[in-house]
Amino acid sequence: MTRRVRYGAQIEGAAAPQQRAPVKSWAKAIWADFETEPDVVAAVLPRPLEPSSEPRVHVNICSVEMESGAKFGAANFTVRARHGNVEGEYSLALPMTTEQAVVGGRETWGEPKKLAAIDVTRSGSYARGTATRQGVTYLELVGKVLEKLPTPPPKQTLDFYFKYLINPDGKGFDSDPALVYCRRTYEIRSCERMEGEIILRDSVFDPVADFPIKKVLSFHFLEYHSDQVGEIVDRVPGEWIAPFVHQRYDGFSWKR
Repeated sequence: MTRRVRYGAQIEGAAAPQQRAPVKSWAKAIWADFETEPDVVAAVLPRPLEPSSEPRVHVNICSVEMESGAKFGAANFTVRARHGNVEGEYSLALPMTTEQAVVGGRETWGEPKKLAAIDVTRSGSYARGTATRQGVTYLELVGKVLEKLPTPPPKQTLDFYFKYLINPDGKGFDSDPALVYCRRTYEIRSCERMEGEIILRDSVFDPVADFPIKKVLSFHFLEYHSDQVGEIVDRVPGEWIAPFVHQRYDGFSWKR
């Protein structure tokens, strides 16, 4: 009798449960954009990223349901940025409710994911989304759905991430960080215009409240499916990224 040892080497071509073909998912989300102060955006961008001409922040909070019936929550807080002549988004907070969602994104694309409690509720025209970490509900989108809009064409976005690992001695990185382009395509099946409020509460570990809300630019309730592909486009000096590692790791400091 051959003993089955699941930590042993896998037979080539035999997919483990986590390697099965991905199933489609649909998200119900509140998306909002606001104008902030240009100097605040500039302060959070590691080189070689630079501020775009538009000091814009995007916030979304969503509930995702897989075709299998599994569910998880996600949120995102990004600033508009550019790499050379390429415009995109740089994410400062990307909380998720499950370990699988956190690990996959951080290790594959370098996404700044962290575990959080996320809730999205919709009752008639009322909708509310929250993200809570370390006892603080630091992101909240709440408002009233006003009207259903025509279904838009697929939406394409570009996000900038830095993929890196801390050296085992805690002093610097084990190799130069990689600048990753992550391209997403959103298949939107429903879009509704909202009137609402963006609430940013102070948090030691997720200090989104440092961004002044000068003007709310858009507010929507969406249902969509998204796909993403990523690629490493450059390697950057570690000293460019080191001052910003705390964006990903709570309370991080380098060993001396």
